[in-house]
Amino acid sequence: MAGWHKWPGLKTACAIRREVWGRKGPDSYECETAHLIGSMDHRVYGPEVFLKLNRDHWAIENKLHYVRDVTMGEDACRVRKGSGPQVLAGIRNSVIALARRDGWTNIAAALRHYAIKTAAALRLLGITEN
Repeated sequence: MAGWHKWPGLKTACAIRREVWGRKGPDSYECETAHLIGSMDHRVYGPEVFLKLNRDHWAIENKLHYVRDVTMGEDACRVRKGSGPQVLAGIRNSVIALARRDGWTNIAAALRHYAIKTAAALRLLGITEN
């Protein structure tokens, strides 16, 4: 970490140690250290603020990015040119938002539900049968 003190605006550098049990099986144990750097002054903000920021970041990662990648296969998508990737990301985000607005916490289950019940999926978009 030598040289960090020369970064313009750097006021905080800290380490967050994580211990995880059961991620790779019932008896598994992992310990990892993440480093957080930022412009917020550690003399003004306590450790609990930095821990909350880190947890909030992972909440977003787990609720949106993980769902887009794993459940919706975003990384496996072969669309790479033009505005296609941005359009598909917008569609994925919209689908997740609509499902969550409808009360779903498990997006994979929501996708299976709406794949079978297309009328319910159309109702989410405000389209009803006449």
